[in-house]
Amino acid sequence: MDMDKSAQPKKKDFWGFPLTHFTYFFQWQIINGYLTLWLEQVGHLNGATAGMVFSMMAGISLLFQPAFGVISDKLVFKKNLIITIAVASMLIGPYFQWCFMPLLGISPTFVAIVTGIFLSFIFNGGVSVIEQYVQRAALANGFEYGHSRMGGSLAGMVASFVGGQIFLMAPNSIFWANSVMGLCLTLLLIFSDKIHMENAAAAGGTSDASLDMSQIGQIFRMRNFWILCLFYVGTSALYDVFDQQFIIFFKTFFDTAAAGTAAYSYMTTAQIGLEFLLMFPMPWLINKIGSRNGLIAYGVILAARIIGSALAPNLAVVIILRLLAGFEMPLVLVSIMKYIAGAFDVRVYATVYALASNFAKQISVFIFSTVAGNWYDSIGFQHTYMILGAIVAVVTVIAAFTLKKEDPVQAGEISAK
Repeated sequence: MDMDKSAQPKKKDFWGFPLTHFTYFFQWQIINGYLTLWLEQVGHLNGATAGMVFSMMAGISLLFQPAFGVISDKLVFKKNLIITIAVASMLIGPYFQWCFMPLLGISPTFVAIVTGIFLSFIFNGGVSVIEQYVQRAALANGFEYGHSRMGGSLAGMVASFVGGQIFLMAPNSIFWANSVMGLCLTLLLIFSDKIHMENAAAAGGTSDASLDMSQIGQIFRMRNFWILCLFYVGTSALYDVFDQQFIIFFKTFFDTAAAGTAAYSYMTTAQIGLEFLLMFPMPWLINKIGSRNGLIAYGVILAARIIGSALAPNLAVVIILRLLAGFEMPLVLVSIMKYIAGAFDVRVYATVYALASNFAKQISVFIFSTVAGNWYDSIGFQHTYMILGAIVAVVTVIAAFTLKKEDPVQAGEISAK
């Protein structure tokens, strides 16, 4: 007797997507981990010029992110933009090998501007394109975004280790490693990442569906959008600010800077490893408690961790609190992807994600970084952490009472009947 075809399990075409995450975030980790060192040792840039590169990356991303969000919502599953970003990443090796030094000869300021725009296109702006594309694929294909994102966590560990080794052998090789990964990413997008278009409606329809600017404009009239922005500004942005100079605070518990640096490296590796492991069960947990509650739980844990670091009596407590970040990141990454899908019109998914979790966050990180830096110098780490932790706690309480409940079916937390 023939089996009922409808009873057969659907093929999810999953494995290309964690590899996509791996190839992209390997590049991300290499640039974030070793670009500063290369600019100093090979490019011979002073601190001000090197800082201008990163300032340009952050500043230009404020133009790329909203534009990429709108374009992504119009394209949906068409790969024009995402493949353009992947191809651009293939050019990182040639750019730093053959173009950077000649441009530096023209003007250090000019090379900082060009480099910042180039890298911002690929990373600071491009990250939301990659993330929303995989999340939409997860909704259409029926797999969990968090399981694909494990590829990104694994890439962080591998790139941190491999990047240091190849940098010592030949500094420019870190950029050629990016080009190789860019080629792999391009091939994956073209040949491997298959979308079940029969389920496209679950992820915002197809690119043939009309999406006009009036629908984009409606986002700004949604109370829940502004609450989500406030939540991200008051939690995730402050996480980044808290993290920026944490290594300096951490070293105060050691007799020598070298010992502190070595211990910090081991602790960070353990944290990323924990993040990787927890990415697997996290979608199950969020499906149980709901993505809105997952975001609130993230805020509670973050507030406790920042305030706890200020009050920590010894190194062991600081390390335990730091390792909690390995739980926080899977929690917020899975929750925000499901929450936006479940609480907003999925047709404007990429725009909401780009504006709420990237654009607003970048602006607040820029502002808070300067303010917190002054506080570190004037009132010390402990008092600054108390203030940052209190802000996170207040914002989390506000969100707990005002953030809209998501639709669990639309969010992919439960299956449609």
